Amino acid sequence: MVVAALGCAQMVRFGSTISALDPKSVYYGVMSVLIAAIWLALLTAYRTRSPRIVGAGVEEYRRVVSATLATVGIVAVLLMIFRPEYARGYLAIAFPLGLTGLLVGRNVCRAYLARQRRHGRCVKTVVAVGDAQAVRVLVQSLARGFSYGYSVVGVCLTGRSSGGTIEVAGVGTLPVLGDAGKVRDAILRTNADAVALTTTDYLGPDGVRELSWELHKLGVDLVITPGVMDVAGPRLTMQPVAGLPLIHVEKPQYSGTKKIQKLAFDYIVATGALLTAMPVMIASAIAIKLTSKGPVFYRSERIGREGQPFQMVKFRTMVDGADEQVSGLLQVNDCVGGVLFKMKEDPRITSVGRILRKFSIDELPQFFNVLGRDMSVVGPRPPLRREVDTYNDQVRRRLLVLPGITGLWQVSGRSDLSWDDAVRLDLSYVENWSITNDLLIAMKTVRTIASGTGAY
Repeated sequence: MVVAALGCAQMVRFGSTISALDPKSVYYGVMSVLIAAIWLALLTAYRTRSPRIVGAGVEEYRRVVSATLATVGIVAVLLMIFRPEYARGYLAIAFPLGLTGLLVGRNVCRAYLARQRRHGRCVKTVVAVGDAQAVRVLVQSLARGFSYGYSVVGVCLTGRSSGGTIEVAGVGTLPVLGDAGKVRDAILRTNADAVALTTTDYLGPDGVRELSWELHKLGVDLVITPGVMDVAGPRLTMQPVAGLPLIHVEKPQYSGTKKIQKLAFDYIVATGALLTAMPVMIASAIAIKLTSKGPVFYRSERIGREGQPFQMVKFRTMVDGADEQVSGLLQVNDCVGGVLFKMKEDPRITSVGRILRKFSIDELPQFFNVLGRDMSVVGPRPPLRREVDTYNDQVRRRLLVLPGITGLWQVSGRSDLSWDDAVRLDLSYVENWSITNDLLIAMKTVRTIASGTGAY
């Protein structure tokens, strides 16, 4: 990607051919080689291909961007010091093109790697150690995040001897390889690549140290889970104190500079989306009016930030008066958990409405809600009042931020998600909000909408 970007920049800026007889071609060819060497060296120095970050999460992309910006900085300093002849247009083409190519290339490779890992290939095998409840949570989390490449092949349970199995909901059964003192035997039996400790109380500091020494001899990684859930990496800071590693968990930030960033992001995206999609919105409004009786827009009361109600606007995709028919359809609710009401084959949806829903065109008017500050572009799913009435104190944290047109629930299955999964994703977003995550979710939403997965 780096070589292609520099070659393309040279051809675009100086002509369609590169000739060894042309002094300018040779000069910029040498410059391209030097820039490529610096760029590739920094990509290596930033460890952009580390097995611990490749395949999932934003860290891989962050390191690629950081390495590229460092390359720009070094090249700029060298040009200022040595003042060689160069064309600004050449560099202005090369760096953006190269960065785009690197990120797109990574994304394509990730998609391939995720497919391999979904089928159990290209994974790091793990033996989970701890009590039964903590091990179940760990196994379920690693199964959900299959793209990270961890596969649990066996467990060592405190107080359990070798033999038998443990049932993990949503995953299946795993063999019990012994108690916490049989980790070495479990590694030799399974040939696992890593050991994951869910808690360390039963081993104590000396036991953990001895286990790490033993695993080092076997060439096996040791992973210790801190016992906190759905906390993003930027909120975690490890601070050694007198030999004891303390993990500091930062509080979620919803004010100050982050609030301004969120506001700017919402206004820019909402305005751009409305201007771009206006022809589609006009055509949709005409189609709705010509094919069914009733208003073009559907207004529904939703509960926003701090429990404040507002009127959410969408294109009408059902027959007029569809809300009055909900009570008669509750017995055929397709939503797992029963709090939400979803039907894959809802008889109230019109023919035009089905198309609008498939590609989320019906949600475009919600950008007016964003401009009115009732909603955000990215956030938790906007709930109905009857849903909020069922919330416990934990779920009610979803109301700390504005609800969103899209969110983690939108790019992780949409209507195919169970109630528990939807809540988990919304709470994770609330706890770990950042402008970088909003950008990534927005980009993933475009891909999800194009596929039409989970939309009904």
